[in-house]
Amino acid sequence: MFEKILIANRGEIALRIQRACREMGIKTVVVHSEADREAKYVKLADESVCIGPAPSSLSYLNMPAIISAAEVTDAQAIHPGYGFLAENADFAERVEQSGFVFIGPRSESIRLMGDKVSAKHAMIKAGVPCVPGSEGALPDNPKEIVQTARKVGYPVIIKAAGGGGGRGMRVVHTEAALLNAVTMTKTEAGTAFGNPEVYMEKFLENPRHVEIQILADSLGNAVWLGERDCSMQRRHQKVLEEAPAPDIPRKMIEKIGERCAEACRKMGYRGAGTFEFLYENGEFYFIEMNTRVQVEHPVTEMITGIDIVQEQIWVASGEPLRFKQRDVTFKGHAIECRINAEDPFKFIPSPGKITSWHVPGGPGIRVDSHAYDGYTVPPHYDSMIGKVIAYGATREQAIRRMQIALSEMVVEGIQTNIPLHRELMVDARFIEGGTNIHYLEHKLAEKPDLPKASQKNGKK
Repeated sequence: MFEKILIANRGEIALRIQRACREMGIKTVVVHSEADREAKYVKLADESVCIGPAPSSLSYLNMPAIISAAEVTDAQAIHPGYGFLAENADFAERVEQSGFVFIGPRSESIRLMGDKVSAKHAMIKAGVPCVPGSEGALPDNPKEIVQTARKVGYPVIIKAAGGGGGRGMRVVHTEAALLNAVTMTKTEAGTAFGNPEVYMEKFLENPRHVEIQILADSLGNAVWLGERDCSMQRRHQKVLEEAPAPDIPRKMIEKIGERCAEACRKMGYRGAGTFEFLYENGEFYFIEMNTRVQVEHPVTEMITGIDIVQEQIWVASGEPLRFKQRDVTFKGHAIECRINAEDPFKFIPSPGKITSWHVPGGPGIRVDSHAYDGYTVPPHYDSMIGKVIAYGATREQAIRRMQIALSEMVVEGIQTNIPLHRELMVDARFIEGGTNIHYLEHKLAEKPDLPKASQKNGKK
């Protein structure tokens, strides 16, 4: 097992990894930008190294600086968390070539799954169901593009092969708009991802977003840890997640879960990973695989009792998985609300100093956050400042506990999206379960003046 791990990330995930390491008796090195010098996880680390100024391009995306920090502190492994360099195959390769262990998949696995076209081919080969679409990247010939769209059937969606995070995609409803959409997406993809290739899929009208969590070791063992429903989204960005997914037959989940685990065995995958699917009319359709720990991993941990971050570290050290599929059991229900420093309904970032910070507690409540009284939320990074997770014996109990938790949480000095989460926790359709990925967008469009549920979370 490792004696010292460098954490190449920031925010709540840096603190989450740090806590997992401390429980395992592993020392931690935290790298940070100048803007994060006063962060809680920096002060709690055994060692810390400033790797650059506030802009992420000069700090958290600075590969040479991160590797140098590992060298000067004698770290043995690097955990990338999520975001930044977590799914950068070149970084994973440089870590490996520098003599360190990358706590995640091998670079070739990240590269394979990072390209949506090659990922889709790998899934088809492994027997994982995919959305109907082009067999590969779209050609330059306009006639062939039109023929492909006619074969797939409108509406279609054009996606960047190297895309992610909801960027690099356009929905096309008519043939007249097709070629222009392809050209625009190619241009955007080349600029944003350095890869202008795009592909086409059938656009599903009312799908849910359901994902399967897997863990695999370097010895060919892989297990799946159930599913999460991540359908409550805005502009392809997740707002809240829950596990298990409401109203999907368990036999269907078991079938797709085992297919995902088998796909990992076939491609020699190592570490934590998430297969993301669209689910519509009783069918699953693969869309992408995230080769890292997910923001929403706590809901899976709550219903399985398995610490996913510790298992990442364990298998990265070369050890076999500590459990088999038959040992994985599911109990209860968990919901996670992402707490962002932003206007709750206009979604404008709200950086600044937190003048009052009170987090909820009680049975079944977990809060993962790096924030505290007096903490200044920097304007340079993602607006998420924490996650509130509620667990209950039933979904109804989890919802009620989340309602209570959100009513108790106080954040002053900045705006947060807590009022939006309070609205969602009493929304009849959410309580019923099974909303699709468009539901929140439609709700916000129909009610642009949703009441700000509590001025306690407003800017003072």
